[in-house]
Amino acid sequence: MSSTLRIGVLASGGGTNLQSIIDGCQSGQISAKIVTVLSNNPDAGALQRACNAGIDHQCINHRDFASRDDFDSAVVTALLEANVDLVVLAGFMRIIGPRFLEAFPGRIMNIHPALLPAFPGLHVQQKALDYGARFSGCTVHFVDGGVDTGPIIIQAVVPILDGDDEGSLSARILEQEHKIYPQAIQWFAEGAIRIEGRRVIIERAAPTTTALIHPPLTEPS
Repeated sequence: MSSTLRIGVLASGGGTNLQSIIDGCQSGQISAKIVTVLSNNPDAGALQRACNAGIDHQCINHRDFASRDDFDSAVVTALLEANVDLVVLAGFMRIIGPRFLEAFPGRIMNIHPALLPAFPGLHVQQKALDYGARFSGCTVHFVDGGVDTGPIIIQAVVPILDGDDEGSLSARILEQEHKIYPQAIQWFAEGAIRIEGRRVIIERAAPTTTALIHPPLTEPS
């Protein structure tokens, strides 16, 4: 791995998580450099964010390929040509296939707007509301061959309020995504992460010992 962590970001949408990573790299919070931003969507706001930051970027439109495997091969080739150390998924709305996993074993991260393993997949904020959950949140995890099943690096917990709808809950979760994703990347850049089975061990990270209860307990009168 190169001395400065080289990040390749895959994004399909507006790129707010990409922006938090750009900001982290620029401020020194993340000891890394984004060397390329790739999108399957020519209208992705993430491409404009990369352009604004002077980062190499390109659209590899999945619709231009006859098969998913051909698309995956093109994206992997672009990442390898950029000499990427870590692949960061930031709202990338394509399934990560075997070609990615073979090219970057243990070096693909994703962020998911739920507390995995609860509510994998899509529309998960609404699923948490419909289920009547008291907490939701977000999860940064390594990517494996399943859907949101890889080893968990860091999670943030967000209480679900009585007046929440999908939009308000999503907005509060997104605020936490912008905090924990840069932290996970920095731990990787520091070499502070190791995986033991399904557990991700963070060297030097202080444990959280405070329990969260929602709604809160009633104080004795």
